[in-house]
Amino acid sequence: MRYYLKTLAFMCLALIGLCSQVSFSQEQNFAQTLTFDQITEQLITAKQTKQKTLLIEQLAAIDDERKQLLLEDLQQGSFYYRKEDKRPVYITREESGYALTDVLSGEAYGVVKKTTVRKVSINNTLRKQLRTVLAWVSLSDEDVDIRLGAATELLKSPDSANIELIKSVLAEEKNPAVKVVLQQTLAVIYLASEVESERLVAIADLEEIQNKEVMQILANMLEQNEAGEFSEPSEKVRAAAESALNGMRSEEKFYSVVENLFFGLSLGSVLLLAAVGLAITFGVMGVINMAHGEMIMLGAYTTYVIQILMPNYIEMSLLIAIPAAFLVSGMFGIIIERTVIRHLYGRPLETLLATFGISLVLQQMVRSVFSPLNKTVITPEWMSGSMQINGFLSLTNNRFYIIIFSLIVLLGLIFLLKKTFIGLQMRAVTQNRAMANSMGIRSNWVDALTFGLGSGIAGIAGVALSQLTNVGPNLGQAYIIDSFMVVVFGGVGNLFGTFFAAMSLGVANKFIEPMAGAVLGKIIVLVFIILFIQWRPRGLFALKGRFVED
Repeated sequence: MRYYLKTLAFMCLALIGLCSQVSFSQEQNFAQTLTFDQITEQLITAKQTKQKTLLIEQLAAIDDERKQLLLEDLQQGSFYYRKEDKRPVYITREESGYALTDVLSGEAYGVVKKTTVRKVSINNTLRKQLRTVLAWVSLSDEDVDIRLGAATELLKSPDSANIELIKSVLAEEKNPAVKVVLQQTLAVIYLASEVESERLVAIADLEEIQNKEVMQILANMLEQNEAGEFSEPSEKVRAAAESALNGMRSEEKFYSVVENLFFGLSLGSVLLLAAVGLAITFGVMGVINMAHGEMIMLGAYTTYVIQILMPNYIEMSLLIAIPAAFLVSGMFGIIIERTVIRHLYGRPLETLLATFGISLVLQQMVRSVFSPLNKTVITPEWMSGSMQINGFLSLTNNRFYIIIFSLIVLLGLIFLLKKTFIGLQMRAVTQNRAMANSMGIRSNWVDALTFGLGSGIAGIAGVALSQLTNVGPNLGQAYIIDSFMVVVFGGVGNLFGTFFAAMSLGVANKFIEPMAGAVLGKIIVLVFIILFIQWRPRGLFALKGRFVED
């Protein structure tokens, strides 16, 4: 009996050794470098979780653009194979069955019955692995947006299993935005640690990340339940969290002021473009042009038409729209001056009524041609998006470009007035019309060119406004009153005064509106200007000359 027992034990040990050898041989086989096609086929035949785990790791490591879609479909349970030939397919659910697409060749097989295919099954262990692998694949992508999206997904579901992955990616990552999200994810993971020292280190790391989400995380640690117990049991950790939170709140207030200042300057830039043409027209001709807002509207509609005419060149359309809007609005301005305004010089009330009537005509003309509905102008890719300075401050690209553009227009206008012959004539007429006439300057043509120049610049303002709001028949009406306030506040005909007034009113509006509301904010600014004009009737920087002082 003892002999038979020894023999049986020996046979069992031999069998175990043989199984181990076979298992080791299989693992070695899976550890070999496989192609995408081979991995896909073996995922179908693999039965054990360990085998599928090794295949998924190899799939993540190979350089093949098809792997991302396969991993995603495998995680979502959309990876199937045909029963008849075990061909791997992607499925799209239709009413009559499944529409199949070959994973390897991309060939479409048409719609088949559900019973002809079978799903490659995965369990929770594989799903967890697939989430990590997909995050790693996306974080290795060359596209910054894809990496940022993957980092954000990791932040939504922080897992301690991803710590080493995040650390390895952080060591290679160059983009600041992606690094911040990964650092935040790592710190959030450590906040769940049972070790107090690790939580303190995590808070110290979060303190360096300027982010509203981080503030909320720290605030949650200081919350109490109904029984009066804190979410964070350690008093030392709570003190660190409170200190970090107070520091972040101070930084948030500072960057809020910076953001309001930026938005105020961008609003001031729009007001500058809208008012600078009006300042020249009013200063040279003494005309109260209530149709100036419609010149802005024409410029915006010109931008819309340019994009319709060249839909395949949206990136260049805005650059073409700038001179086109200047010419269209300038031409309308010259026509208005030659047909109506030139008969009304010296009668400002009549010019106000006449130009108000012209503004209504232009609005109705646009409604008849383009319909009363607002039109959307596409923002070129190079103007879209924003510059993420930190978690508290983000500056939109379109407003930044408008600030730069308005300064370029202002400098160009100063050069025109100071360094060109027509600019010399315009300044002469502004300061003393009678003396300019006696010197041989044809003031009537100077008036026409001045009106055209002011209207053309208003058209350029319309191009800028089309990137901030929808284009409609009433677009200009929203800026005509503000434009007159800028001109009166800065000094009629003075470009430096117009610039200072536009920026001042833009910043003042953005700081007053959050506290007093949009309507009351406008009233406060208007009352201030009325009081200011009582003190300085000619504005901040009044022009000097016999004509302007009459």
